[in-house]
Amino acid sequence: MVEDRTTDGVRIAQLLSSELDGREDPPLDSLAVVNANRDAEPTEDGTLAYEVERNGERVASVFVHPDRIRMELTDGIESAERTAREADLLVRPKAVEPPRVLIFVEQGAHVKRAVDALIAGLDAS
Repeated sequence: MVEDRTTDGVRIAQLLSSELDGREDPPLDSLAVVNANRDAEPTEDGTLAYEVERNGERVASVFVHPDRIRMELTDGIESAERTAREADLLVRPKAVEPPRVLIFVEQGAHVKRAVDALIAGLDAS
């Protein structure tokens, strides 16, 4: 049996964007994908693909890598980090001001897990 997995960073970013734009249930109905860079080329360090705003305030930035995406969250980072870890996503805190949490999504099938982490962060903030 052949396993078909989406591991292309650009495609994973597109799936996440569609998931955020396509759902109308709270709190996702208050989110908007903004500042989209449709020509974003994946790099090892990550290239900004788009930002996510809630009621006009940025709550996340999404970066494309060749084989994954990185979502940087600024709100409710402890809850987002815990939810992402429980979902077996790679997570790293970022010691900057304001602090952030980095959530890596390595497969298209894990996009919903990343959305759940984002929701946990939004609910906590």
